[in-house]
Parts: sequence; structure tokens; C-alpha cells
Amino acid sequence: MYARRGFLPETDPLAAFPSGSPYAALDEIGRDLPSLLHEKAFRGYARALRIPKWEGPVSEETLPQLRLYYVRVGFLAAAYVNQVAEEPAETLPRNIAEPLIDAARRLKRPPILSYDGYALYNWKRFRKDGPIRLGNIDTIQNFVHMYDEHWFILVHVEIESIAADILGAIATVKRKQTEEKDEDLRAELWRIEKCVRRQVEVLKRIPEHMDSQLYYKTFRPYIRFFENVTYEGDDRAPMHFRGETGAQSSIMPTLVAFMKIPHQRSVLTDHLDDMRNYMPPEHRALIEEVEAMPDIRSPMHKEPYNAILDAMAAFRRVHYGWAEEYINRRTDDPTGTGGTPYMQWLQKMLVETEAHRA
Repeated sequence: MYARRGFLPETDPLAAFPSGSPYAALDEIGRDLPSLLHEKAFRGYARALRIPKWEGPVSEETLPQLRLYYVRVGFLAAAYVNQVAEEPAETLPRNIAEPLIDAARRLKRPPILSYDGYALYNWKRFRKDGPIRLGNIDTIQNFVHMYDEHWFILVHVEIESIAADILGAIATVKRKQTEEKDEDLRAELWRIEKCVRRQVEVLKRIPEHMDSQLYYKTFRPYIRFFENVTYEGDDRAPMHFRGETGAQSSIMPTLVAFMKIPHQRSVLTDHLDDMRNYMPPEHRALIEEVEAMPDIRSPMHKEPYNAILDAMAAFRRVHYGWAEEYINRRTDDPTGTGGTPYMQWLQKMLVETEAHRA
């Protein structure tokens, strides 16, 4: 399954609810959201919305609709709490909170818009028979009208698409480890290295359509964490949830598990472990499955093994550079959207990746 789409959905995400669906009103709210957020009266408007409750079971047929429901309501909740030019809201009103909590429970995840809703389920293809690649994809939902946000999301979508080949190679490695005694895995490892290098080249394209100042001021605030937010209708104390962040992507954790990179236990790795709770449960399960695979590190595989580590380090260096350019140089706050000390964390992961060369 993962060898075809990686961690993206098996079929393209649903871009709109079917005609006559009780949830179709959410499509109109979603389309209007970037304009509504320019108004100081937005929160009053949002509190008056009648959001239909999700009805019926979750099945293979209804899952695309439930994911779109989560995207629409998750964006609305993030917009309400973190509206730009307003103080963060301390309470999420019942009409938004209850649908979000219910959808998140059905998807087995915390009730906040995360990487899955912001990127994995938030794209469509212009040409259905074309690749999932920049130039042939667009977003379904946004916080702002500027193409900068579209581009930010879509770069991640293409990187996720490339990961299908990585996961396919890992699956072949697992099969060979089961069937063969002295398995030669060099072809699969070189395939993984090539894919990670392709991902690096895509990540380098961020500045083509994303202005660093606009990113920091306009749409980054909407994907920040929720801190001490009360969900009306829920009797739990004010809650804290991590915001959308690339650390919630399953690609790098899968590679770390496959390469058996021993990141030293610390508060930072605890943060990273917690990010798994924001991943779809089937993605968490795959990471655990890869963690259980035998170590591939051996003299036979030294060259491609080190090449993969070098490619992973290159990805982390580019990521670190963009974090510096787009965020760190513009603020004294060391906390990222996911609630982590991102610069320290990124540097630590880079150093420990490079140190693991055979």
C-alpha cells in the first residue's frame, strides 16, 4: 500500500462534499475563511455557525469525507483560536469544539489541526492522470489568499509523494531479510538514497514562491499550538495541543527507525516521540514495524548506508536553513509551532545523524 502513495491517502483526498451532503456547507465556509479572517467580527461569525454533526460509522467509503470534515473544522478551530491581529482565544466555542473533538476521536488523534489535515489530506491534482508533483497539485483549504501558503503545503505534499519509493524499498528489504540468509540490500539502499536526494531538491524550492516575511506574519500564526484552551462542552481542564509541524510527518521517523540512528534520549526526543500521537495511527504502526526490523548496517552495505545518512543530513541542513531564514531571525521566541525548541532540536538531529556513519 505505502509503496504507491507513501503516507498520502490511497486515493486523492476529497476536495468537496457530494452535492446534497449535509456537510456541504463546510465547503463554503472553507472557501470564505481567508476573507473572513480579515474581519475583526470573525469570531462572532464563527460562534453563530451551525456545523453539522458527523453522522454514521467510519468505513472505507466514508473515510475520505471524514478526513475532509476534519480538515474544514480543524482549519476553522485554528483560525478561531489564533486569528492574526487578535489575542489568542482561550475558549473554543461548543459549535466548533464538539464537532472537532468527535472527528478527532474517530480518526484516533488529538482535536487540533495537525500535519495530516494541513498537508496529507489537503491537496488535489489538476490532471488526475498526472503526477503528485509541484505544477500539477493545489491545496483544498487555506488560511490566507496568498499563493505562498499553497506553495508551503504543496512542497510537503511532493516530498510525501516521493516517500512512496522509500517505503517500497524498505518493504523489499524486509522481505529479503525474511527470505534470504546473506541478503544483498545494496540496490534497495541506493534507491532510498536517490529518493531522499530528490526530496532535498524539492525542499530547496521553498523560496521560489514563499516570501519569508509573509510566511512569518500571515499564515504561520494559524498553525501554532493551542495553550490552555478550553473546549466548550468538554469537561476536561484547559488543554494544550501541539500545532502543525513537519515533525509530525512520518517520513524521517521511518528513516531513523530503518537506519537505527541512536538519537540520545533527552527532552527533545521526548517531544519527538509525542509528535507520533499526532500522526494517523496506521503511520505510527508502520514506524513501529520498521523499528522491529533487523539492523542493515554491515560492511557489505557500508557505501550505500553512509550515502543514505549523508542524504538525510543534507535534508536536515536545508530544513535548518529554512527554519533560520523564515522563523528564527525574526523572533526571540525559541518555540516552534509544535511547541518545541526547534533550532536546538534540528541541530541535534543533524549532528547525531552525521555521527552514525559506518
